[in-house]
Amino acid sequence: MDSRMKWLAEDKIAHRGYHNSRYPENSMGAFKRAIDHGFSIELDIHMLSDGEIVVYHDDNLKRVTGVDKDIEKCTYEEIKNLKLLDSNENIPLFKDVLNEVNGKVGIMIELKTRGKAGPLEEKTYEMLKNYKGRYIIQSFNPFSVAWFYKNAPEIVRGQLSGYFKDDDLSLVSRVLLRNYLLNFLSKPDFINYDINYLHRLPIKLIRCKGKFVFGWTARSKTEFCDALNRCENAVFEDFNPCE
Repeated sequence: MDSRMKWLAEDKIAHRGYHNSRYPENSMGAFKRAIDHGFSIELDIHMLSDGEIVVYHDDNLKRVTGVDKDIEKCTYEEIKNLKLLDSNENIPLFKDVLNEVNGKVGIMIELKTRGKAGPLEEKTYEMLKNYKGRYIIQSFNPFSVAWFYKNAPEIVRGQLSGYFKDDDLSLVSRVLLRNYLLNFLSKPDFINYDINYLHRLPIKLIRCKGKFVFGWTARSKTEFCDALNRCENAVFEDFNPCE
């Protein structure tokens, strides 16, 4: 195993932070709570229309803030006071999260690149150059992962994927992504796959070839333990894997 990924196999990694009803997903409170429990963190980043990078999962603000608008069409000034799921938490800037974590735990950074890869990747790389903690980048977009292979090969790269039953993708795109047929472009260091489909033959073959396989997302101790029989580690949510 690549020594840079040792922590990925060993750490407990909280999906969107160790969130609960008081501290919602991808909030500063959820990240601080993860740090307090010794859990590493998985998070998601978007670039806003003004170039700021924020930590947020969805493409649209509605589910978490109640505002029906695409996040990437907003400026930080427009969203900085929005509350997450009726809590006192706001959408954090990525740079503030990096300052808070400051190497205390590892970070899995998912880039939400919707269009052409480049702007989000370049700015993220600039922000990470002076960061001293453990981190990896990952994305469902193989062109985002490929950007790092070409421009920052020293950074550990993960290719996210799943079975993709959703109609937003064409049949060709689903087949290519679910079977990792674009890996020749992205050259990932590891694969991060939906735990519900880890039994599929392509994943078994990838593991047989010695590739590091990660899983997303275990929502119970049973799911977590089952996933560990099929992959090296998995992100968790809604429970404490140490209990």
